Amino acid sequence: MKKLIILLSLICLLSGCSFTNQKNTVEEIAPVTFLTVKEGEDKGNIAVSTLVPPALDEERQFFSAEVKLLEQARKEFNMKYYREIRLGQLRVLFIDEKIANSGIVSLIDMLLTDQEVSHRVFLVVTKGDIESFVNKQMKKQKDLDYYLYRMLKHYERDNQGEITVTDIHEFMEKFYTPFSDPFIPVFNMEEDHFNYEGTGLFRNGKLVGQIDKEQDQFFQLLSPSKSLKNMVIDPLDVSLGEVRSKVETQVNLANNTVTLKVHYRGNIDEYHGKESLDSKESFYQLIDEIESYLKEENVSLLKKFQELKVDPLEIGRQATTPISKPMSEEDWRKFWESANIKVECHLQLEPLSI
Repeated sequence: MKKLIILLSLICLLSGCSFTNQKNTVEEIAPVTFLTVKEGEDKGNIAVSTLVPPALDEERQFFSAEVKLLEQARKEFNMKYYREIRLGQLRVLFIDEKIANSGIVSLIDMLLTDQEVSHRVFLVVTKGDIESFVNKQMKKQKDLDYYLYRMLKHYERDNQGEITVTDIHEFMEKFYTPFSDPFIPVFNMEEDHFNYEGTGLFRNGKLVGQIDKEQDQFFQLLSPSKSLKNMVIDPLDVSLGEVRSKVETQVNLANNTVTLKVHYRGNIDEYHGKESLDSKESFYQLIDEIESYLKEENVSLLKKFQELKVDPLEIGRQATTPISKPMSEEDWRKFWESANIKVECHLQLEPLSI
């Protein structure tokens, strides 16, 4: 009897038997690349949309459904289409700003109930009308969904620091980790535009503020990537290239002070300022002006974090040491709100590149 059971099991494995109900063939599956979520017309509802990949010579179709749960949206999509919508290839979740303001943790939890969904799905906060953008652009660009994914993947892989890139795993890790707050890129979508607007800041899973594009470059150089391919400083008419940074953070609980020492290194790509830079004196004068500007902008950015009661840089981790009494997150939040901010900026700059 035992040998018979083993034999039947081997036959089942070799013949591709499965104990699940997933019996679809490739031709019966429609793996979507992104989902968009915004507020529905009825209170408590969400409007979920996606771009369905074509089969053979079909045209791409844009599906939308107003529901209470994500799974309901997929069921409605499947009622409209002869191929089953599957999320195993989901790569990007676009979340409308209003949804983000009210909180996205429960939304992510709903999505992750599908075991096919990867924790590496990119998260994006959107402004504007994403449906109008997709409906118009899908006619111009056949692989629109793949293009949007590859753009985010490019910046994540190359780690250029040009834009913020966050996936579900990173967001949830920061959400559940003490002394940490998550952040997500923000894009504005209109019919003809898909523009990066900066970084959205979250507290308790809700969007509470945003770093604009100008401030965002300073945030990128303080965040873990600590690199920028290009940094434009408009007030000084200078553009820096291949900027790298090293950040030293000190938290002094005794005098209620947080100090950041930031060491920058880069080169001058372009300069149209008043100095000729022909002499060492004028060159070092420019460095002093840039350091002063960097200090001012970094202080402004950190104070913004204080006002929003967020700690995306995880500065609070510096307040805990093995030899000191552990500090609770609640105590750190109170300390951080009123802490004095000090920033030192040091710039090692190469002359104008040719």
